[in-house]
Amino acid sequence: MSAYTALTSAGYRAQVRDKATLFFTFAFPLLFLVVFGLIFSGQDVEESGRPYISYIAPGVMSWGVANAAVFGIAFTLMQWRRDDLLRLVRLTPTPLTTVLASRYVLALVVGVVQAAVFIAVAMLPGFGLALDGRWPLVLPALVAGITAFMAIGVIVGNFAHTPEAVAAIANCLMVPMAFLSGSFLPLDMMPGWLRSVSRVLPLRYLNDAATGALTGSGSLATIGIGCAALCGFALLFGGIGLKTFRWSNQS
Repeated sequence: MSAYTALTSAGYRAQVRDKATLFFTFAFPLLFLVVFGLIFSGQDVEESGRPYISYIAPGVMSWGVANAAVFGIAFTLMQWRRDDLLRLVRLTPTPLTTVLASRYVLALVVGVVQAAVFIAVAMLPGFGLALDGRWPLVLPALVAGITAFMAIGVIVGNFAHTPEAVAAIANCLMVPMAFLSGSFLPLDMMPGWLRSVSRVLPLRYLNDAATGALTGSGSLATIGIGCAALCGFALLFGGIGLKTFRWSNQS
């Protein structure tokens, strides 16, 4: 068995066995969908005339997927470093790319399944999300988004030494980003300067691409720009993550 297969298999078994984390990974974003869906049920955004659900559902889904990607790798790297598992891996011929690739595949699977469950719930009569015919284009957006946010998670996991530190750093990044990127409130309702600030945040582009693909609210160019921007963020944060990676807390 190759190192990649062994690490991926071990990671999969660890995730499946952790029932509480697995449950809240899927349930937490759905909680926000239920809350916002009930509050704004049947209402339209005054600025655009589009229903709130067409903003909220793709936005909350994007935030949930991004959140899972950041927390998943950050907690894993912190825990493996604290338990000296990474130091032991380093003593083998296994390169860093293999370690990260095994976690990347798991993050992709979790993210895609998470998005599928979320969209299925959002389409129920109580919420009423209507999918556009080009909804399959959300897949490349999800892949690019998960890649970018996993890279952010690697950086968080490199510097955090405890679970509390991971939670604090990741939440300080992801919660404000959710509000500023339009995950919880449509950007059309925000002042112009906040919309300008959102353009430097990766979640803004995942929201734009997912919303355009799922609801048809944007052009194909909007989806393409969103995916391209996310790939750029993935390269930037991935380079920083590799540069700052530490195999142990002593190095």
